[in-house]
Amino acid sequence: MGELNNLRVAVLAMDGFEESELTEPVRALREAGAKVDVVAPRGGEIQGFRHHEKSFKVAVSRTLDDAKPQDYDALMLPGGVLNADQLRVVPGALNLIREIAAASKPIAAICHAPWELISAGIVRGRTLTSYCTIEDDIRNAGGHWVDREVVVDENLVTSRRPDDLPAFNREMIRVFSLAAQPASH
Repeated sequence: MGELNNLRVAVLAMDGFEESELTEPVRALREAGAKVDVVAPRGGEIQGFRHHEKSFKVAVSRTLDDAKPQDYDALMLPGGVLNADQLRVVPGALNLIREIAAASKPIAAICHAPWELISAGIVRGRTLTSYCTIEDDIRNAGGHWVDREVVVDENLVTSRRPDDLPAFNREMIRVFSLAAQPASH
């Protein structure tokens, strides 16, 4: 398959996700050999957007109630203003993010998704990027914001917007592949 060798990745999203920021990373992850679950607060389908216009819906693989942090090796957070703004107040979503971060598993977040990282309390002392309107929020949460297409801070990968997806996907795969490598004893 690929360098992700059946790595288990949760993609946390809900209605309002930015279409390309979910579909392109999911495609890249699967092509690299990862097993990907789209995780949402409720089952069924979630509504994607292309900026302000509705696009297609994506099937939910598992609900937050059924998705346990120990089931996953990595987490990917797509953007979309509505998606990120709603998820940042869902206790189960924040718990999933916190527990994956506490276990030092890799996390990739693009565009508005760093809002979720801020609300989960895992930004302080980290360097990241995001959509430009999130800059103040990151700084106010104790993070260091930079304006680059992709930023890697240890196990955290962030990007600004859909135009950055090629760099985001490349670095996400690279960082996630480190989690897929067996630990040496």
